[in-house]
Amino acid sequence: MMSNNPVICYISLGSNLDNPVKQLKQAINELSVLDNGMLLLQSGLYQSSPMGPQDQADFINAVVKLETTLSADELLAQLQAIEQRHKRIRTQHWGPRTLDLDLLLYGNKTINTGNLQVPHPGIPERGFVLYPLYEIAPDLEIPTGESGSALLKELVAKCKDKTTTKYSKN
Repeated sequence: MMSNNPVICYISLGSNLDNPVKQLKQAINELSVLDNGMLLLQSGLYQSSPMGPQDQADFINAVVKLETTLSADELLAQLQAIEQRHKRIRTQHWGPRTLDLDLLLYGNKTINTGNLQVPHPGIPERGFVLYPLYEIAPDLEIPTGESGSALLKELVAKCKDKTTTKYSKN
C-alpha cells in the first residue's frame, strides 16, 4: 500500500554479464523514471571480485538514493520487474547475472518478511555495497536491530573486503 509520506531508500546494483556498465546505467535510468519515486543521488561505479564462484567475471556495482511513496513490498516488486527486463535468470546462488538490485535500506525501518529483509543483512561486510553507499551518504546511520544502529563510516573502516575498487573505465 502506497504511503503519502515519501521514504528515502538505498538500492544496490550489480552486474557481471552482457556489458555490466551498460546494464547499470540503463537500470539507473529506469530507477530515475520509476512511478512514485525520484532518484536523488547515484554513486560512481565500483569493480569487485565475485562473492560466490570465482570462475565468473568481476562485478560492476553502484548504489542509488531514491525517494518513494511506494511501500517496501511495492518497491521490491518494481526492482524485480527491472531485473526481469534485463533478463535476470536465477540459476546459481551468487552466480553471474545481468542485473541484481537489492533494497538495502527503506527509511529507518527494519523489515523481516519471507521475501524481504531490510536493512539488507550483507551491508556490514560487502565492500561493493559499503564503498558506493559511503560515497553518497557518508553520515548515514544504519539500523542494526537489537544493537540500535551503526554509523556507515565505522562499517567502512572495519570492512575487510579489499577487492572492491573504483571503476575507472568509461
